[in-house]
Amino acid sequence: MQKEDLKSKEEPKEVKANVLDAFFRIHDYLVEHSFMPIRRLLMDEIDWDHRLIAIKGGRGVGKTDFLLARAKEIEQEWKNRPVEEDTEKKHHRPAQEVRPCLYVSLNDFYFTEHTIFSVAGKFVKSGGRYLFLDQIFKYTNWSRELKKCYHKYPELHIIFCATPVMPIDEDNNDLRDIVKTYNLRGFSFREYLNLQTGLRFRSYTLEEIILRHASISHEICERVQPLEYFKSYIDHGYYPSYLESKSFEAALLKVMNSQLEVDVLMIKQIDVACLHKLRKLLYILMREAPCALNISNISEEIGLSRATTMNYIKYLKDSRLINLLYPEGKNFPMKPTKVYMHNTNLARMNFPRAVSPMDMYETCFYTFVHGGHKVNATERSAMFIIDNQYYFDVKEKASSRDTIRPTAIGELETGRGNMIPLWLLGFLY
Repeated sequence: MQKEDLKSKEEPKEVKANVLDAFFRIHDYLVEHSFMPIRRLLMDEIDWDHRLIAIKGGRGVGKTDFLLARAKEIEQEWKNRPVEEDTEKKHHRPAQEVRPCLYVSLNDFYFTEHTIFSVAGKFVKSGGRYLFLDQIFKYTNWSRELKKCYHKYPELHIIFCATPVMPIDEDNNDLRDIVKTYNLRGFSFREYLNLQTGLRFRSYTLEEIILRHASISHEICERVQPLEYFKSYIDHGYYPSYLESKSFEAALLKVMNSQLEVDVLMIKQIDVACLHKLRKLLYILMREAPCALNISNISEEIGLSRATTMNYIKYLKDSRLINLLYPEGKNFPMKPTKVYMHNTNLARMNFPRAVSPMDMYETCFYTFVHGGHKVNATERSAMFIIDNQYYFDVKEKASSRDTIRPTAIGELETGRGNMIPLWLLGFLY
C-alpha cells in the first residue's frame, strides 16, 4: 500500500467520544456471553508469551469463542494478582482501573476511517496489554499494520484470527519471523466425548496409540462405551455449532457457502462470476469423494481449463473444505492420488448419494491424523503412510485374524494385535 493510502486511514484530529469505551462495552458483552463448553487442547499448547500470535482455522470451528475464552482467562488472572504487582506507574492510574484485554472485530465500520495502529496506541496508553483482533481479513493493510504495532509497542501482545487461505508465516513478508501460527481444528472425538459425558480424557501421541492401543482403549472403555458416541460424532460432532443450532445442516451449509464466497472468492480475489463454477466444482467433489480425480473430465464438466481447475481445487483445500492425498514426495501442482471431504460432517452433506461406512471411516482417519502428521498415499498395498514411517490400513470391521500392519477399524471398541479402534485416533488432540 502506498503512503497516501496509509494517510487516508490515519486517525481524524477530532474524536468526540472515547472509542475505547465503545469497544470495551462490546468486549464485555461478548466475553460474558461467549460459549466455549470445554477447554480446547490448543489453549495449553500456545506459547502465550509470544507477542504476535495467529489462530488459523476454518469457518465454524470456534475461533471467535477461543479468543474470548482466552481474554476471560487473562482478565481473571489479572484480577487475582496482588495490587502492588499490578500498578503501572508510567500509566499514572490504579491497577484496578487498567483493562488488560480488548477484543476488537475489524468488521466494525470504525475501521473504514481509522487504523489498527491508532486503536492499539490508545489501548497501550490506557495500560492495555492483550489486543485480540477478529475478522482481520476485512482490513486491507492488516499485515503491515500488525508489523507496525509489533515494533512500536513492545509491551503489547496481539492475538488475531486468520482464515486458512490468508498468507501468514513464510508467505507474508511483513510477518515472517515475528508471528507464531497455531491451527484451531474442529472438535476431536476426544473433545466431543468429554463434552458429551462430562469426563476428562487426555490426548495421546500417535506412537502411544500404535504401541499401547489395547491397554489404552480398555482403560477408556471401563468408563464409557465410545462406539455409542462415535457415530453421532461422525454425523455432526466436528463443528461446535451443533450445540447451538436448531438445524445443524442449515448451519453447516451456511459455513460452506461462507468458505466459498469469502475465504476463496474474496480473499483470493476471484471474479464473482466464477462463484457458480466453484460451487459446481465442490458439488462434483462432494458427489464422488473419496475418489481419484479425473481432472480432464471435471474441467470439461465445469467449463474451465485444467490449470484453473487445479488451482480451484487447491483453493478448496486451503479453505478446509476438502483434503488432498498425495504420494510420498509429491504435492501441488501435481495431481493428488485421492480427494476427501475435509471431515465427515461435510461428507454427510452429500445428499445425492448415501456415503458408505467405509468411505466415512477412511475420511475420518485422514481428518484425525493429518492435522498433526504428514499423511501420504503409498505404492505398497497399504492405504496410507504416516510421517514416512508408519504404514496404515483402514477397515470397516475387524477380521478374525490379526492384520500385518497397523489397521484402524471403524467398528471396533477395544484394540488387539495390529487392529486399532478408529475412534482412538480421535484422541490425538
